[in-house]
Amino acid sequence: MNYDIDQMHFLVLHIGKACCRANWNYKDIRSPFTRIYYVTRGHAQLALPGRVQDLRPGCLYIVPAFTPHSCICREVFCHYYIHIYNESDHDILEDWELPAEIRAQGAVLSRIRRLCALCPGMELTQTDPLYYDNRPSLNRHILMNKQRQLSARVESRGLIYLLLADFLREARPKQYVADERITRVLAYIRAHLSAKPDLAALAAVSCLSKDHLIRLFKREMNATPLSYINQKRVERAQLRLLTESTPVKEIAYQLGFEDQTYFNRIFKKITGLTPMSYRKSSHDRML
Repeated sequence: MNYDIDQMHFLVLHIGKACCRANWNYKDIRSPFTRIYYVTRGHAQLALPGRVQDLRPGCLYIVPAFTPHSCICREVFCHYYIHIYNESDHDILEDWELPAEIRAQGAVLSRIRRLCALCPGMELTQTDPLYYDNRPSLNRHILMNKQRQLSARVESRGLIYLLLADFLREARPKQYVADERITRVLAYIRAHLSAKPDLAALAAVSCLSKDHLIRLFKREMNATPLSYINQKRVERAQLRLLTESTPVKEIAYQLGFEDQTYFNRIFKKITGLTPMSYRKSSHDRML
């Protein structure tokens, strides 16, 4: 697969240092932005899909966007946090198995401190995601980022790239990219995510019959092509519901759902909420 770094349009949403005292306990977090932590003192854990990750001093940790997780803390825990948002339609971090933990090397801490200095006023006032993982807060911090001086924005992006490079250096492509036929299908899906799903077109791209494509896709991706497409469309809808005031019906139409009722049903199946409830819940958190 051609990993196009031009698709990496990261900006800082929140950054700062926090010291928690057994109160960093939050369940069922699933954010539209990537989280990076650098631990300075104490111990905590992240409950990630299929495992629990210890958070230890001197190490860096990453939680990619839309990864479900919970925070567990029973003692003093001090850390730097960096929340980064990708404005691109496709986040290439999705294509990599990133190490959840890496040992911080060299100038990592000085880079993080420099990034903090470049992003004044972007600290969290509350560590509870209920207060910042919502549409008003995301919009406000995206605007704050873009209002900084150009030199600060350019330097910030360079420092983010350096941090991500440390993780990517130890990462490996996700297993599905090993099959070039599925790679071509995934690239086609990303380029046509807002179009009506067309199994015949996917079969043509992969040079497989429809039945063979479905079997191979399900084996590689643990989902049917339609389920995968709906998952990605709902993720994009979640982001838009959090960052835009566009009517739900219009978002559904723009993402290729001709029937809003069907969109509502798929959205609720994946997130547990209807689109309106999802948007309202994020707004109510700020009230």
